[in-house]
Parts: sequence; C-alpha cells; structure tokens
Amino acid sequence: MVLLRQELGDVLRDLRQQRGHTLRQVAGRASVALGYLSEVERGQKEASSEILASVAEALDVPVSVIMRRVSDRMAVLEGLGANPFDDLAEIPDIFPEELLDGVDDVVPSGR
Repeated sequence: MVLLRQELGDVLRDLRQQRGHTLRQVAGRASVALGYLSEVERGQKEASSEILASVAEALDVPVSVIMRRVSDRMAVLEGLGANPFDDLAEIPDIFPEELLDGVDDVVPSGR
C-alpha cells in the first residue's frame, strides 16, 4: 500500500538534499522541531498543511511543486501510466445513463 506521508517525506528529503541543506537548517528556517521534521521525512508523521507550507518556504519550493512530485511518485508506485486519467477508462461505469445525459453539454470531454 502506498502511503501519502511516506512519499511526501521522501520528496521533502530529496529536495532538502538537492539544495544542500541539513535537516537542522530546514527545521530552523521553517520553525519546526528538528525531531518532528525528521519523522515527517521518514514517513512516520503526517505533515499538516501549515507545516508543509513552512517547510516548502524554507526550501524555496512552491507547495504545488512538492505535491506534483508526490503525485507523480504515487502514480508510478500504483502502476499508473504517464497519464493517470487514461486508466479511468478501465473503471466500470457505475452511473445510470439517465444521470449522465447532458453532462457533455456542461463539461467538455476534451477528446
């Protein structure tokens, strides 16, 4: 099972190391306890959105970039292809046809 907290921790550690920062430096800049940030990086603790925003700022990386990397890693681990939405075609249709009538008029299909 793929856990979000583990992938987020791996991404945060990778970004920190790529920038040449120590755990202590990032924890200090983000005003986060060193031990807590260590646990987040190891996937042992969940990071709140506030903690994530503080760490992202300390790393000078937008939260959206961090989340995109996490999403990409999870897609690979879950066995999804380059475009995870292609795999939605394999999900059985559970909506009665009458509920879907007119959806294409409101939401373009993009195809």
